[in-house]
Amino acid sequence: MTDLKNIRNFSIVAHIDHGKSTLADRLIQSTGTVKDRDMQAQLLDTMDIERERGITIKANTVRIEYKANDGEDYILNLIDTPGHVDFAYEVSRSMRAVEGSLLVVDAAQGVEAQTLANVYTAIEADHEIVPVLNKVDLPAADCDRVAEQIEDVIGIDASDAVQISAKTGVGIPDVLEAIVNRLPPPTGDRDAPLKALLVDSWYDQYLGVVVLVRVMDGVLRKGDKILMMEAGATYNVDQVAFLRPQMEKTDEIGPGEIGILTASIKQVRDTRVGDTITHDKARAAEALPGYAPAQPVVFCGLFPVDAAEFEDLRASIDKLALNDASFSFEMETSAALGFGFRCGFLGLLHLEVIRDRLEREYDIPLITTAPSVIYHMHMRDGSVIEMHNPADMPDPSLIDHIKEPRIKATILVPDEYLGDVLKLCQDRRGIQIDLTYAGSRAMVVYDLPLNEVVFDFYDRLKSVTKGYASFDYTMGDYSEDQLVKMSILVNDEPVDALSTMVHRTRAEARGKAMCEKLKELIPQHMFKIPIQAALGGRIISRETISALRKDVTAKCYGGDATRKRKLLDKQKKGKKRMREFGRVSIPQEAFISALKMDD
Repeated sequence: MTDLKNIRNFSIVAHIDHGKSTLADRLIQSTGTVKDRDMQAQLLDTMDIERERGITIKANTVRIEYKANDGEDYILNLIDTPGHVDFAYEVSRSMRAVEGSLLVVDAAQGVEAQTLANVYTAIEADHEIVPVLNKVDLPAADCDRVAEQIEDVIGIDASDAVQISAKTGVGIPDVLEAIVNRLPPPTGDRDAPLKALLVDSWYDQYLGVVVLVRVMDGVLRKGDKILMMEAGATYNVDQVAFLRPQMEKTDEIGPGEIGILTASIKQVRDTRVGDTITHDKARAAEALPGYAPAQPVVFCGLFPVDAAEFEDLRASIDKLALNDASFSFEMETSAALGFGFRCGFLGLLHLEVIRDRLEREYDIPLITTAPSVIYHMHMRDGSVIEMHNPADMPDPSLIDHIKEPRIKATILVPDEYLGDVLKLCQDRRGIQIDLTYAGSRAMVVYDLPLNEVVFDFYDRLKSVTKGYASFDYTMGDYSEDQLVKMSILVNDEPVDALSTMVHRTRAEARGKAMCEKLKELIPQHMFKIPIQAALGGRIISRETISALRKDVTAKCYGGDATRKRKLLDKQKKGKKRMREFGRVSIPQEAFISALKMDD
């Protein structure tokens, strides 16, 4: 039984690549939590894809024991969080389970867009924040400048920021002392009814669903009968354990502690993140506030390349959704691609990660349709329809107006690239809200349509700023605009996987570019293929792929010219008939390439 005043719960927040996972490694190593022979870089990043991309996707927890300079023994519960904007949901969830945060800032690069986003999440969760300047061993490190920047941009006192190098281990003892001395201990009543917050859950093939909990009041023991207050389900606890980072069984988890429980739960859907766990008999009076559910922002269709693999895809998406509460899906059919799923994601990186995991872990090659966002169709009869897929758009004569989602984007960029960034945002129909300076870097805040961002905005931003810009966004409101559905017709047949929503003023340029691109991507057939872009019934652009011609006169040696003419006329008639019944096969890469528009 640990005294509450000797427990510290904290998370590490930072921008991507500022050294969160490396700092977590050093804290684990220096306290001897994991033996040196079992140590590896990014110890808490357990997925292959996390190691490969060098990013954290899921927040991970570890319990550390530390003997402080004052001679006391402390229990430190650390949650390592992702830095990328698409996984901000993981960050906000982890924040609720702890009382303090280490804010890690790169001493060479300074404050970045995600640093701001993540630190504001911590401030909203009412955290005590300890600034840590990492990478002080780099020649470009300038601690005074960065400390000043933290004070100017975020408004946190950074005069006593801990200076460390997580890679070499310099300053790690100071971080441990700062955690013990500057972060508050948790509060909780051991004798009150059990009240525990469900922080996360994942599926283990041997144990069933594993649930990560933070106990607020009361004690959770093996053999207890528990109730999930929101789901209304009851379970018997099989075992309780701590993560160090391997599972270590224990008899009980007391107030202020973070641990895991298993209770033969079959489906992760039964364990809603943010639910309150209490004893079935002695129930808590009221549930904890919990979390708002994750709102998918970007939607796209996932279809198997081979239609016969649809059932395999369904099974693998079901399994993947068990481990990722922020990913949603429903079935859909497409005339061009057959059966598949319409999936919702928190952003483009999230989409890429899910797609990679499906292809890698379940070995299913996929076709991905154009990412789209949710539009609100305000109909003339006063009703409002949510549209996820442009192919499902109702009759335009019944629509009064269309609203699209907008975001508030924060971009931090060195001064010399500011002009390019402003031009990019203006091209994407952005409205400038704010422009301030933090040292030699500009901080631009723009109101942008999400539709223009989901596609390749981040890639374009990186290329115009040579990779020096950092970008973060929060969802804004819906606003009305002149949006139209652009259909692509190949051989007079609409291809629903290529239909997109565009702004009326940009439709013709977008349509022309798309037709030109498809002309390069679709191979020649035995007949002429027209490719057209249309707004409703009006064709705004056309390209034609010329026919392959078979030499039917090759067998004619000499003889009268009328004989050749007769054969050519016969071929012409056949081609006409072929054109009427001809099905055009569009290669797989054409779908993705045609949508990756360069302005």
